[in-house]
Amino acid sequence: MPKTSARLLSLLSLLQARRDWPGALLAERLDISPRTVRRDVDRLRELGYPIVAFKGPDGGYRLDAGTELPPLLFDDEQAVALAVALQIATTTGAGIEEAAACALNTVRQVMPARLRHRIDTLQVTAVERPATRPNPQVDSSVLMALGAAVHAREMLRFDYAPASPPGAADDDRAPSPPRRVQPHHLVTWGGRWYLVAWDLDREDWRTFRADRITPRTPTGPRFTPRELPGGEVAAFVAGRFRGSDGSGDWPCRGEVILDLPAAAVSRHTRDGFVEALGPNRCRLVLGSWSWPGLAATIGRFDADIEVVGPAELKDAFAHLARRYADAATDAPATSAPAP
Repeated sequence: MPKTSARLLSLLSLLQARRDWPGALLAERLDISPRTVRRDVDRLRELGYPIVAFKGPDGGYRLDAGTELPPLLFDDEQAVALAVALQIATTTGAGIEEAAACALNTVRQVMPARLRHRIDTLQVTAVERPATRPNPQVDSSVLMALGAAVHAREMLRFDYAPASPPGAADDDRAPSPPRRVQPHHLVTWGGRWYLVAWDLDREDWRTFRADRITPRTPTGPRFTPRELPGGEVAAFVAGRFRGSDGSGDWPCRGEVILDLPAAAVSRHTRDGFVEALGPNRCRLVLGSWSWPGLAATIGRFDADIEVVGPAELKDAFAHLARRYADAATDAPATSAPAP
């Protein structure tokens, strides 16, 4: 039989791995008797772990929530994953950077030397994508309030600050009436937090930026969840940010043939379809918010382009060709030569 200390750690690890454990299964996994399981459970309770017993044909034990956070047990891979997650917390926009740094320091101090070495050699610098405006930070208390309403399926009322016009300060934004919604999902997209909800006043689905939400208390009555258009929150949110009606497709989609290898095009095509037509020729199907925008995106490939369709894409290329030609013609003749 393993030593008591090692056995207690094994028991604690099992209790953390799943919610309910039948006593007989715990005894089998630990290769001890049910009586020893009961004694070890009592020892863990004395150490502050809130373990409750449940009755029934498969009566057993559950590691319950308590008033304080007891010491936790992580295996090696879990500890490394936790450290990496805490290092990239600066890109979440949740306003938890300082708390994440303190938590990482706390976890590191209690790690065995072999894990501390792994973490110290894995220094992650979280760099956000460049943006014309920095992503706003969201108060963690707001995220907790939104998440609680989503979990409880309770109607939510909140003040929603309208977007600032270009060049205007936040204080210049006119107040708007409180919104009444049924919150369904709290999501992140592009470094920002959004609430996906059914707007009760507009009777339609909406996505709200969490940094502009000020929740009101108390929350409203419980509601029965609705089914999102398309069924999946990821597809729904992607469709909304593509400017569509939630179908998940771009409002403008065209097809061209490029005199480039498919491998070269696919490396620079995040959301499109690339098909090889030969060693140096491929078909590209791509979408965008507008036809000129789509033509400009395709034009960045340094290759001859054959437009398959539709006609709107051909017109957009013609429009851009005239614009670029005018820009080249009207360039000042006395401009300095390129270095």
